Amino acid sequence: MRTKWVALAGAASLLLAACGSSTSDPASARCNDPQATFGQPVDEGDHHEVGVEFTCEGAKLAGTLYLPAKEGRHPAVVWVHGSGEQERLGYGSIVAPLVQQGVAVFSYDKRGVGESAGTCCPGDDNHFNLLAADADGAVLALRSREDIDHARVGFYGVSQAGWVVALANARLREPVAFTALASAPVVTTGEEAVWGDVAGEDDPGPLPAAKKAEAEQKIEEAGASGFDPLPYIKKLETPGLWLFGDADRSIPADRSAALLEDLKQKGKSFTITVYPGAGHGLLDTTPSAPEAPGALVAWILATANAG
Repeated sequence: MRTKWVALAGAASLLLAACGSSTSDPASARCNDPQATFGQPVDEGDHHEVGVEFTCEGAKLAGTLYLPAKEGRHPAVVWVHGSGEQERLGYGSIVAPLVQQGVAVFSYDKRGVGESAGTCCPGDDNHFNLLAADADGAVLALRSREDIDHARVGFYGVSQAGWVVALANARLREPVAFTALASAPVVTTGEEAVWGDVAGEDDPGPLPAAKKAEAEQKIEEAGASGFDPLPYIKKLETPGLWLFGDADRSIPADRSAALLEDLKQKGKSFTITVYPGAGHGLLDTTPSAPEAPGALVAWILATANAG
């Protein structure tokens, strides 16, 4: 989930400086006027595809809007990527069932990746302002279209998207209608870093029970530090879905779920599912919990079409 700099950190910083790149991630970053442009719809039989460009904080981002074939004003979701260099989603296992059942999907190349300009990837160094601004720009781009129901646009995403979506939604003048996240941390970036180091986030397979107990002890000793999404999550007034695997090596899933359960008991409209024995890759091509992708799709469809 995180980029590991180790001894290369200094050399990488020098290279960035030499190339004129910047890792600046100003807290003032916003995208209130994305100036979106849309290509002509391409008929793909069971859906339409529209090329999209929008501009946030000096970078033009590019993506694809997948629209249901049936005419009308559709609910929609914006995909927010996890860590690393990630391009837009194709018309695959998660996008297709949503679009075929009436929910539009917008996915863009992450800043600095594919056809999107800018520098990737500030989130891998725990900087989320630009990524949150880009996510907000994507929502506003959708809301500018007459074939999108402006009141039913939501976020969905995976892993690092938990931090990005929490910040992005809090900064929108009109928050999104719902959020759906898989393997997304609710803890601080510092706690996630400790967990990943102890649990071995790059190791294959689910987390063994003994290593999990050790990781839980270490983050308890270390305490919270870095970016904390919880104050922003507390501001959510709309439905939210969180899916976790309790053998996740990258994030403390049980701790994240417990924090959300506490907020649910206080009145938040949250749905929280923890899959026993599942690892971080809940939405991978071969998911760590086979039922997770379908659960995500079903919840989005039910929530987006409610009312």
